[in-house]
Amino acid sequence: MRILRKDVKHDTVMVMPEVLDDFWVLYNVIQKGDRVYAKTTREVKFGERYDRPEKGKRISVLLGISAEKVMWDRYLNQLRVHGIVCECPKDIGALGSHHTLSISLNKPLTIVKEKWLKYQLDQLDRATERGVRPIALISIDDEGYCVAVLRGFGFDIKAEETISLPGKLKADERTKTLHELFKSASKTLERVSADIQAPIVVLGLGFIKNDFLKYLEDRMPELHEKIIDVKSVNSTGQAGIYEALRSGILAKALKHVRVAEEAEAVEEVLKRLGKQRATVTYGLAEVERANSLGAIEKLLLTDTRLREASDEERNVLERLMRDAESRRGRIIIISTEHEAGVKLNSLGGVAALLRFPIG
Repeated sequence: MRILRKDVKHDTVMVMPEVLDDFWVLYNVIQKGDRVYAKTTREVKFGERYDRPEKGKRISVLLGISAEKVMWDRYLNQLRVHGIVCECPKDIGALGSHHTLSISLNKPLTIVKEKWLKYQLDQLDRATERGVRPIALISIDDEGYCVAVLRGFGFDIKAEETISLPGKLKADERTKTLHELFKSASKTLERVSADIQAPIVVLGLGFIKNDFLKYLEDRMPELHEKIIDVKSVNSTGQAGIYEALRSGILAKALKHVRVAEEAEAVEEVLKRLGKQRATVTYGLAEVERANSLGAIEKLLLTDTRLREASDEERNVLERLMRDAESRRGRIIIISTEHEAGVKLNSLGGVAALLRFPIG
């Protein structure tokens, strides 16, 4: 993300998304009622009212719309903002009509809010700093492998394969099965890593993981050189990837990827709840009470809780965030595109880690 202009005094920010993860950031920053300006195409019919009807022409034009709905298709990598045209050239007659802006990479857009909140500006700032680079993950063990791509908004499973590994008494069959597993896993990993130009993190159990690394080193040295970290996990397949995110062992490789921080924060909430500590609370009413006492160290909200809130509830949530920030609390928006967000949603989508017990 590149911030082209930031005029907080007039609540106006112009940005240019540069990578696909920037769409996720904008999806959460743009809200109902915001004015969004971008270049778009629109069919326009010229001529007087009683002229003979003519076929409309699609022209390129700068439009401003009052946002009603923000739509993000993570699989098609599309971000669209739908709303009512609030500003346009006079000669196209579009004022007051509906229009959908398709947000594109490397094309600027301007967002005007009634009031920018600090956490929203922080999200944009972090997007400019991290230069998000996806990471290819492989979790491998004696039951098979799972290859995924980790991005800022979560991870996508690209391939999975399970095997039935013969026992140690059938050494030849066992060796052959492992060889086929490593061959399949390495080819898949090579394809995924090449598609996204990504570094690799290897996760796994004991000797199978180590044997796979040796296989790559001997047979695919160029792929082996892309490995930036190797970690042990106790779970298999997708569960191994979730475990790595929850435990924080990917922190070194993912220091610029937001999802690891989110998973760690939610796990801390669950850990404190499990130990019945008084330095954690959840649910809007209880979190508001903690905020009134100045106790909030970190305020966690899911993106869906914010996006799907009614106008009245959104006002309550934004007031809560402003108050928490004014008392030096930190706001963390948790994506429901990964397991941590789903867990927080089960607690009502809002929780807080506290500086001190409130009883």
